[in-house]
Amino acid sequence: MSDNQNLLAEQRRALILDEVRRRGGVRVNELTRKLNVSDMTVRRDLDALARLGVVEKVHGGAVPVAEASTYEPGFEAKSGLELSAKEDIAKAAAAMATPGTAIGLAGGTTAFALAQQLLEVPDLTVVTNSVRVADVFYNAQRSAALGGVGPRPGAATVVLTGGVRTPSDTLVGPVADAAVRSLHFDVLFLGVHGISVEAGLSTPNLAEAETNRHFVRAARRVVVVADHTKWGTVGLSSFASLDQVNALVTDPGLPEEARAEISEYLPELVVAGEPSRTADI
Repeated sequence: MSDNQNLLAEQRRALILDEVRRRGGVRVNELTRKLNVSDMTVRRDLDALARLGVVEKVHGGAVPVAEASTYEPGFEAKSGLELSAKEDIAKAAAAMATPGTAIGLAGGTTAFALAQQLLEVPDLTVVTNSVRVADVFYNAQRSAALGGVGPRPGAATVVLTGGVRTPSDTLVGPVADAAVRSLHFDVLFLGVHGISVEAGLSTPNLAEAETNRHFVRAARRVVVVADHTKWGTVGLSSFASLDQVNALVTDPGLPEEARAEISEYLPELVVAGEPSRTADI
């Protein structure tokens, strides 16, 4: 059986991961029929997902990894998931950034994707506690300098908080909290570990939860950037309720019933590539 060339590897793996999580397990022969690919392709995809720590291979297939509420995957593991969704979310969120404003950009792989899109928005002041996000802006400036063109007019001014580094390469703790507490943002773009009606926004890391609370309090407008797999996930510590969020930017993989539920709580739901939904409130 020839491989389906219409699906990129990361798209196949996202579909497989969704199937594993939805059904509680899958078999290789089921996936070969569903995706119209060879057994070997499916097994390679399962190997890749197992290396990321999101599925466990069993005889003939795979099952989801049972994640404790305190489990926090590293940046590299998360960066391999939902790549297309994160890129689409980042483009949609970047369109919500107004030139010349002060924005907060908390850590995570979706925030990292957003930072790359924000390079094109002029005259931003960006405050972040993400080492990876700060590197995006630093490397852009360094590349310009090495090319002999100097800083691009309107290049962002970036402030990196201090703090203790987490597995996600964000800086948290008292130093980060003090830095964020003294600032005010026009808009905060916030990636999350989990989002749900009951728990609101949550993370497995207690110190990160406290830093995120300060980020939320410092912002006039809070925009959550999260792919559909984050919906229904609950981490150890909640740091904001849904009524503190102004908008959610997500991807088309979010089920219709979840969209309806979210729309009851949030003023704006933006599904990348689709018209935004604004609540009548």
